Amino acid sequence: MAKLLLLLPLLLVGARGAVEVPAAPPLFNVSLDVPPAQRWLPVLRRYDLDFLRSAMAHVVGETVPKWVHTVIQKGVGELERFLPPQFIDETRGMCDFLNFSLADCLLVNLAYESSAFCTSIVAQDSKGHIYHGRNLDYPFGDILRNMTLDVQFIKNGKVAFTGTTFIGYIGLWTGQSPHKFTISGDERDKGWWWENMIAALFQRHSPVSWLIRTTLSESEDFEAAVYRLAKTPLIADVYYIVGGTNPREGVVITRNRGGPADIWPLDPLNGAWFRVETNYDHWNPVPKEDDRRTPANKALNSTGQANLSLETLYQVLSVVPVCNNFTIYTTVMSAANPEKYMTRIRNLG
Repeated sequence: MAKLLLLLPLLLVGARGAVEVPAAPPLFNVSLDVPPAQRWLPVLRRYDLDFLRSAMAHVVGETVPKWVHTVIQKGVGELERFLPPQFIDETRGMCDFLNFSLADCLLVNLAYESSAFCTSIVAQDSKGHIYHGRNLDYPFGDILRNMTLDVQFIKNGKVAFTGTTFIGYIGLWTGQSPHKFTISGDERDKGWWWENMIAALFQRHSPVSWLIRTTLSESEDFEAAVYRLAKTPLIADVYYIVGGTNPREGVVITRNRGGPADIWPLDPLNGAWFRVETNYDHWNPVPKEDDRRTPANKALNSTGQANLSLETLYQVLSVVPVCNNFTIYTTVMSAANPEKYMTRIRNLG
């Protein structure tokens, strides 16, 4: 009976058509020991460059207003001085390889910052182990499923951190620092924000996905990661979900651009052994037309704290509509067991 119950979410995913067979994305190493402009070139060489150019142009054309193109193209020289040099150099290296302008490549990266609708869960089992999972939902699924990759960032011959991203995008919405912490980011639904984003960029505020990557690279432990993610000025509102390696190390950070609006930690001693974050403030009801929170909560409660694992968390994230036609990938991870980091590309058809 227990095995049947565990299979139900996967059967539900296939209820609208053929049974889904999730696939693992390609895994690449990116060396942090080589100059930034060269880091992504071995990865790019594995892709059809005409496809990449067409796909990136399509994403930008469909998501970025024309006036933003103009502002970035005119201000790209000034932005170069304001944004982190290694990220600018990584972007420039990819641009040169793809025969894109730096402004175009920056627009590609900013386009992905604007509409990442997601579901993230951080939870603690009855033995105190922390598990973290996420679905990333985004338009252009037919394109982005072919651009999704897992990346191991290598420093001094070792895996410094791991993340899941799209080729051509240097930021991370999902990542793990081994034996330290895990992070996912969910867009905070605050309406269109291009005007403020442009101003924030010129004030040296960080893109939300770049801060995830910087935190994975530089923060020493869960507490340091939470502090950095809560306090660093951003170009957009966001939810950061963080999991650690010790009991009670799990939190949802609701961010305004200038700082934290709310810190929502795990509280397993009082029964709050999981936190579910979609794209709405947890203290407010979710809109009926986009209620992924309620089915995720129900699935977790049905699973039970004693049965929580990466496998059962994946199944929770597979329940419709938590997993839906816009879901690009699902990742489950646990910083205490970094070798179990797993991403699957979803396709409900």
